[in-house]
Amino acid sequence: MPSAAEQSSERVLRVSMLTKRFGDRIALRDVSFELRAGELVAIVGPNGAGKTTLLSILAGVQRADAGDFELDAAIGWAPQQSAVYSRLTVRENLRLFARLERVADRDAAVARMLEQTGLAERADERVEKLSGGNRQRVNVAVALLAEPRVLALDEPSSALDPGQRARLWEFVGGLAGRGTSVLFSTHHLGEVRRYASRAIVLAEGEVLFDGAPDEMAGDGADMEEAFLRLLHERGHP
Repeated sequence: MPSAAEQSSERVLRVSMLTKRFGDRIALRDVSFELRAGELVAIVGPNGAGKTTLLSILAGVQRADAGDFELDAAIGWAPQQSAVYSRLTVRENLRLFARLERVADRDAAVARMLEQTGLAERADERVEKLSGGNRQRVNVAVALLAEPRVLALDEPSSALDPGQRARLWEFVGGLAGRGTSVLFSTHHLGEVRRYASRAIVLAEGEVLFDGAPDEMAGDGADMEEAFLRLLHERGHP
């Protein structure tokens, strides 16, 4: 295993000039950035900024119209709308997706994810009976079955209460601490300052900012005020 210092300098993703159009609308325009091992990077922006489009392209769900990206590791994808089957149990869902992912030792992978996500006691409950927080844990567990080194989460905490949100970020932070790189989109700017090592701000498909959350806020300013000021200064109402 690489040391923490080695992880922090190891590039796992390079995005270069990604562009995506939907008809006449440009969803992404020349988006470029790099991701290092163990980074926890927030993708922030108003509705329609291109956050979900960017993550889905990196996950292989959509194709870019121009530009490219180099991914030096597998990527796990957890969309905002859960892809798991509500009438199946947690264990049954994990077994199904482990087979679809062609995981070599499915039983071991399922056992590992039940333990890592704290779902072992819920393993034989139907997903439809779980709380919102536990359903989101199942969604993330599915994305992690193949042990990807990069995890893409689309607004993972949007439907969670504060307690569920804190437990989710404790788990995700633990993944980053063990070297998994995490890209997540969010509208919760408090989460950006509290949990992210970097923030990438998108507006109308363009990158307006890429750096540390504290650098974005500056002088102890409120993150929401800093975000709105950045949009205004760059001509985005």
